[in-house]
Amino acid sequence: MDRERMLVNLFYAQPVGHAIEALHYCTGHAAAVPGREVSVALNAATAVELAAFCPAVTAVHPVDHPFLEPCEDSADRLRELPRDWDWVVDDTRRHQPFQYELFPGMRDYYAASDAHLRTPGGRRSVVGAERAGYRPHQRLRLDLPLAVREQAARRLAPGRPPAGRIAFMPAGSSDASLYPSPDSWLLVLDALTEAFPGLEIVLVGRTARDRRTSTALTAEGLRALRGHRSSPVDCFDVPLAEQLAVVEACDVFLAPHTGFGLAALAVGTPWLALSGGRWFEYWFNHVPFRSVLPDTGRHPSFSQFDPAVVVLDGDDGPRTPSMTRARVVEDLERIVGAAGELLAGTLGYERAVREYVTALVAAHGGDSSAIWSIDSVHLQYL
Repeated sequence: MDRERMLVNLFYAQPVGHAIEALHYCTGHAAAVPGREVSVALNAATAVELAAFCPAVTAVHPVDHPFLEPCEDSADRLRELPRDWDWVVDDTRRHQPFQYELFPGMRDYYAASDAHLRTPGGRRSVVGAERAGYRPHQRLRLDLPLAVREQAARRLAPGRPPAGRIAFMPAGSSDASLYPSPDSWLLVLDALTEAFPGLEIVLVGRTARDRRTSTALTAEGLRALRGHRSSPVDCFDVPLAEQLAVVEACDVFLAPHTGFGLAALAVGTPWLALSGGRWFEYWFNHVPFRSVLPDTGRHPSFSQFDPAVVVLDGDDGPRTPSMTRARVVEDLERIVGAAGELLAGTLGYERAVREYVTALVAAHGGDSSAIWSIDSVHLQYL
């Protein structure tokens, strides 16, 4: 008997986190129907290679199609995507009209895929839909190749450093105003180095400028962080799989909100997020984490699709309020405390989620309706 074939059709923006979202849904749909073959269609500009490390995925189909701009030849761009499936489940965002207004290329992709993809008996739905067979809140664990793990290990100090090891990504790919300045991060690194003598810090990120995401950090800022007195291990610009293996070998991943934080959780490394900016953390992968939330009364945050408030932060230039030096200084003790919990392994996953959801509701003025999460996991903690 032929196995059931499903396509997770998740064409969205290129940040790494959206690839992880797609693999999360692949995992849930595969778990629901033993023997089901689950393939995934992704924006070719995202980290499509991660699908090869997801045990739930049979095949990945990169689609070279614009996302922000309209596309006149969408049908031609989908020619290599197999047409016939037992199930096709689309990204839920394709049914949000404002997404099409913001991203015309996404609109054109789904119009073309509606015409291109065929399923028997209307077996088309959205990711996470029960009718398509789905088990929510599964743990996604990327299985990196042994050779990649060995190469990553050669970049790090042998054995476990006395105080542990923190992978540090200073910025994501959005505007620089949405992340702390290098000078603010130097204060954080100073505090961590003083609190945990012997701590090994590993810098990760990507400076290449192409259609994939790259750091908002300037070359000057990167030089300043590389020169910190802790002598960080520099893993900027090594291949993505190897960077993930480096993160996997660390006890904590420290970063502001970034899609790479989802990838860190997918290799089992706790994420210490300096939370703020436009987006809160919304994916829970059975891995302990801490999101140090700002005082949103004084540091407005989480505008999501609306533009973030930006202020002048002295010599650090434009910053959203939750990423100013004053906010970082205000929360240094909390950052160090959270790092201590995660380095020591004393924080369990259930407590991490419960305390985070409670704090996130408070950060939204008590309005839980403003909060969402993948698979709506947060609802059970309200």
